[in-house]
Amino acid sequence: MGILKKVIIIGASGSLAHFVIEAIKDAELTLFVRSKVRLPREIANLHKVVEGDAMDYDCLRNAIKGHDIVYVNLAGNLEAMAKNIVNAMKETGAKRIIAISSIGIYKIPLKQVLVPYRKLADIIESSGLDYTILRPDWFTNSNEIDYAITHKGEPEIGTAISRKSIAAFVATLIEDPDIYKNENLGISKPG
Repeated sequence: MGILKKVIIIGASGSLAHFVIEAIKDAELTLFVRSKVRLPREIANLHKVVEGDAMDYDCLRNAIKGHDIVYVNLAGNLEAMAKNIVNAMKETGAKRIIAISSIGIYKIPLKQVLVPYRKLADIIESSGLDYTILRPDWFTNSNEIDYAITHKGEPEIGTAISRKSIAAFVATLIEDPDIYKNENLGISKPG
């Protein structure tokens, strides 16, 4: 077994992040959250937790320093947060980013609710970092792992996908950071 990868999860208290944390094996995790109390105690006790805000550049840079992989799972001012994350990664030498965006960000006209997710994807794609952007369909809590991948430019197919399926795919990317590098992928349940 090789050296443990150091992974920071930015937005670790989100509903999808909990599944990702459970799915990741053989990695040292840092959970970046605004408030530690939003994490279940059993998760917080197992991993390093850093309280901070992705809008606070110095805090973010200090948290990212020393990590191999940055997993981004955020909502809110995604444009500003994405710029902070990209700049912090460049400054600290972190190269690999996996980010959750949304299905539908390339449809015209672009729905207003999706504009922040499109900006996140555009910033990361033009960053020069080794990225994988995931554009999931709506999330479900189904206890299943069943997903299909589409590439940017292909029609987005499928239906709502379980958080467990997205987490399994993210865990695959963390186990082998060289796969799906510099790709922007739709992910949904086949159907």
